Amino acid sequence: MNIRTIATATFTLATLASGVAMAQTQQPAAKPAVEKCYGVSMAGQNDCKAGEGTTCAGTAKMDYQGNAWKNVPAGTCTSIKTPRGMGSLKPI
Repeated sequence: MNIRTIATATFTLATLASGVAMAQTQQPAAKPAVEKCYGVSMAGQNDCKAGEGTTCAGTAKMDYQGNAWKNVPAGTCTSIKTPRGMGSLKPI
């Protein structure tokens, strides 16, 4: 082999090794913070329990049901406006 081939092979191996090392040190992206927001979900689109007679996701009987919640980005709940008022951090 000539010197150019050896240098190219060495450079390629070093590049691959550094790529593997970087892939192992990167952390997965953190999930964005969310909060439960009551009274903002449409009928059948709530994220979980919606009071008496319901079990979990998708069981809200009416739009903007006060005891049905939806996960929203943290800090945005009370600024969500609906035809029945603003979103709430507690059951309405």
